[in-house]
Amino acid sequence: MRAILTLLAALVPAAFFSVPAPAIAAGSLPPGALDAAADYSFDHNGYSLLVIQHGRILLERYAQGDGPGVRRRIYSGAKGLWCVAACAAEADGLLDLDERAAATITEWRGWPGRDRITIRQLLNFTAGIDPGFHLHSDDVQDRDRYAIALPEVASPGQSFIYGPGQIQVFCEVLRRKLARGTGETPWHYLERRVLRPAGIGDVPHKIDALGNPLCAAGVQMTLREWARFGLFLLSGGRGELPPGELNECLRGTARNPAFGMGFWLNREAPDGRPVNVEDDLEPKWQQQDWSDACLCNEAPRDLFVSLGSAGQRLYIIPSMDMVVVRLSADSRFSDAEFLRLLFGR
Repeated sequence: MRAILTLLAALVPAAFFSVPAPAIAAGSLPPGALDAAADYSFDHNGYSLLVIQHGRILLERYAQGDGPGVRRRIYSGAKGLWCVAACAAEADGLLDLDERAAATITEWRGWPGRDRITIRQLLNFTAGIDPGFHLHSDDVQDRDRYAIALPEVASPGQSFIYGPGQIQVFCEVLRRKLARGTGETPWHYLERRVLRPAGIGDVPHKIDALGNPLCAAGVQMTLREWARFGLFLLSGGRGELPPGELNECLRGTARNPAFGMGFWLNREAPDGRPVNVEDDLEPKWQQQDWSDACLCNEAPRDLFVSLGSAGQRLYIIPSMDMVVVRLSADSRFSDAEFLRLLFGR
């Protein structure tokens, strides 16, 4: 018994571990739902799955040689980390999410269209900048400079364009703002204000020749590390951020109601149009349709998810005090089917 308690305490911070879990709680999962969802996940090349509710581990399973100490790339799950860092930077007075990026990226001043782009638009992918998929390549020596030179392809606020370009511009905004003060790097800021408070610390991450992190991807985490980030979000920042600050990440846009800043939202449920995000991002941005989109009509509408390629998922469900984490190697995974099984509807 002592070994089990030690394992749980290592994963779940004290503030969550101490919360008692009633035998039958409001919002509890139906009998058999955990096993059904787990079977679906592992049948679709899942490496691991972890479900935490009321601070208690309901399920933790591994397959294919995976284990608690194995780190895997969370791909676009990294976007959520940086958007939370942006909220921390706003709380610290470093920036205002609605300020114009050109106030810091001076090369953009007087450039019609580009000089109207706000930091918020960079983070919700409505800034109108080219996706910049080449930023994922190792041959880009200075990702920040490459990103700020990307062409405009739409007017600010008029299109949802998902890709590494816009969030990499944010990295340069943050870098310049930090350089004016302590000289701290964006990665060290992320580590100090987000990762360490979440109980994670430093993790492997991809950088270019100048040390600029690839904000859109490149981060590696264990299942438990990513879960700690989910618990940090569930707590509203564990006192590290002003109350409600993280809600900035959960504001959808007219161009995509299912995406806030770094996180996909289920806000259009129960009457929305379920989409398979990974599949629906495949066409060019001009051909994508996100109207009335949701993840699963059978799941709570306050559910939001940090979503990475090949089935990487971190679900947060505030109304059920729940975090669900999945690491995988299969993009054919369906959020709608997994969540329908999990909630037993």
